[in-house]
Amino acid sequence: MKNLEKYLVVSPEVKAALEAGKPVVALESTIISHGMPYPKNVETALEVEKIVRECGAVPATIAIIGGKLTVGITPEEIDHLGKKGLAVTKVSRRDIPVVCAKGEDGATTVAATMILADMAGVKIFATGGIGGVHRGAETTMDISADLEELAHTPVMVICAGAKSILDLGLTLEYLETHGVTVIGSGTKELPAFYTRRSGFGVDYELDTPQELAKAFHVKQELGMEGGMLVTNPIPEEYSMDPDVINKAIDEAVEEAKAKGIHGKETTPFLLAKIKDLTGGDSLDSNIQLVYNNAKLAAKTAAELCKLAKA
Repeated sequence: MKNLEKYLVVSPEVKAALEAGKPVVALESTIISHGMPYPKNVETALEVEKIVRECGAVPATIAIIGGKLTVGITPEEIDHLGKKGLAVTKVSRRDIPVVCAKGEDGATTVAATMILADMAGVKIFATGGIGGVHRGAETTMDISADLEELAHTPVMVICAGAKSILDLGLTLEYLETHGVTVIGSGTKELPAFYTRRSGFGVDYELDTPQELAKAFHVKQELGMEGGMLVTNPIPEEYSMDPDVINKAIDEAVEEAKAKGIHGKETTPFLLAKIKDLTGGDSLDSNIQLVYNNAKLAAKTAAELCKLAKA
């Protein structure tokens, strides 16, 4: 890619790990700025990095800092994004060139994190949940750019399913149309972020990091375009009561509609509203599922490195 080094900054630790063929896990930054309140957002981000390290991989939290596409931001930069919160631009694919050109900070969504991870050569990415097809999309056309990115960018995304604020059935249909494999880690059913079940099936169940890595390794060796989506259910003890969470989601969706909230403001509004309606329980669940995904991503990255050396 022409002149990429002018814009891309890979931290010395991440660069050294990639050059040595060691496992690296990409982490997004929208969860820091838009997903949780301060200081819980910063504490969670630093704990996720710690978990990735404990599982034998190098964490690479990704963001745009002062216009630089940064793969592996510092703890100080994490704190900076956490304090600025919603004042930081939420960056998806369409936003990268403008935020970069203006020399601003940007918190990367799933789509943007995938792009920057791929530029740096990071293949495994852990997040909370992906975006998807919003409820009512048959009239609003509100579909997250995360789905399109999964179809094109060769990064494995490990998440707890699509957020249950979305239309999960249509999200799966969209992924199928775009040729994205949806895998359940130890489950045949798509997890719904806060809960382990959704009533919708995944394409394949794979039960170990070795199997996950092998599937993605083969896809890369075949030269096939696009990523792979691994859905990892929230641990049972942190799973929320489906009736409670679904009632909160329905209320939040109705309020968003009444207030005319749409586009990239939708998810932060809904998550904050659901947190209030559940007395903070949804935030606790959100944090635990991210930790769980980080563990699986680190183990899968380690297995992928072994296959690359074989």
